[in-house]
Amino acid sequence: MSTPAEWDESRVRQLHDDLTDLHEAVESTSAHGAEGDPDPGEGVRQLVTTILSQNVADENTRRASESLFERYEDFAAIEAADQDELAETIRVAGLPNQKAERIQRALAAVREETGGAYSLAFLDAMDADNAKAWLTDIKGIGPKTASVVLNFTFGKPTMAVDTHVERVSKRFGLVPESASNQRAHEILGAVVPDELTYPLHVLLIRHGRSYCSARNPDCANPVCETYCDCEGC
Repeated sequence: MSTPAEWDESRVRQLHDDLTDLHEAVESTSAHGAEGDPDPGEGVRQLVTTILSQNVADENTRRASESLFERYEDFAAIEAADQDELAETIRVAGLPNQKAERIQRALAAVREETGGAYSLAFLDAMDADNAKAWLTDIKGIGPKTASVVLNFTFGKPTMAVDTHVERVSKRFGLVPESASNQRAHEILGAVVPDELTYPLHVLLIRHGRSYCSARNPDCANPVCETYCDCEGC
């Protein structure tokens, strides 16, 4: 297994290529249009959906998101909703009261910043660090949530470190085993080339789901054989 000190841009690029050979190439799904302009409401929707996804399975996130956007006609209605009613609407996502409060707090912050619009388009003009700082200043918005919004919606080089990315990165030695999630974001943000931020994020998730699972990993694959030194290898 490599140690963090041994990882440089060249080795990260090789990891990306090896993961691509195993899992196929990743195509960008940024919400930027053909001329590079983000959909004004897409960032807010991504923000709300990512809050719903905190500490819950993808299927429950999908169900909660569908329930939310079917019940309320727009973001203003979500922000103005009775919090108990909102919590009940998204209950399947877990931690309903906490997430309802976070969603309404985030929507209020966006509306106040823009003077009334529910749009995060203003983040597109900021560099990645300042945009991430603006989002994480909202209570309940951590580096993962901010990174998802900025990378997926605006194509900014922010690596979102979810449970799969963190687990695989630590097993491969990209990140020290003792590193916090915050520190993992910082380390990967520094070593991963900007243009590989999104595809490597997706590839690490694919690898974590397909092979490098938390329990009983399947290490009989060329990527694990090259980079990993977990108990299963």
